[in-house]
Amino acid sequence: GGAAHTGFDAAFEDLAQAAEQFGIALFSQHNAYTAGALGYFTGRLAERGLVAIAATNGPALVAGSGTTKATYCTNPLAFSAPVAGGPPLTIDQASSATAFVNIREAARRGETIPVGWALDEDGNPTIDAAKAVKGVLLAFGGARGANIALMVEILSAGVTGANWSLDAPWFGGSTSPGVGLLVIALAPRLLDAGFAERMAGPL
Repeated sequence: GGAAHTGFDAAFEDLAQAAEQFGIALFSQHNAYTAGALGYFTGRLAERGLVAIAATNGPALVAGSGTTKATYCTNPLAFSAPVAGGPPLTIDQASSATAFVNIREAARRGETIPVGWALDEDGNPTIDAAKAVKGVLLAFGGARGANIALMVEILSAGVTGANWSLDAPWFGGSTSPGVGLLVIALAPRLLDAGFAERMAGPL
């Protein structure tokens, strides 16, 4: 029922050592608050020379493929890889076309939002941020982004035993949404000892 970071931080050394020894290891967590910036988890592992992938969910905000109802959270996916002589390469992106905070901030300022970001509460496309706050976010890239959100949902909630986004209560005070986090760590040096050096060259 606590912060997502607490469990990961407690298990970090065991996770990294297991990946270094066996080539792959995973961290699975459920019944937690949302994870925030997901690159935090993968970036720490990349600093240890590991390639890492993370998936997490949260309360429903994003319409599923072909629907107008909130089915998934923004369901981010993060990836990090070590780079010799520099910071890790990190990709941390949501499955939604934008973050909910961007919609809320545009509504606060009375601004419009781009086409394709959201639907209003009646399921109609809207550029009115105030109406979008009461509606649902859209996945990036249409059905393809919704497919990513579904995969993240299965990894972060299905595999971990956490609440599905549809079942996660909106957090407030001491009420946890009970969502999940899955982090997979890989040791590339066991397959290619020069991986980090090759990452430093042209991709």
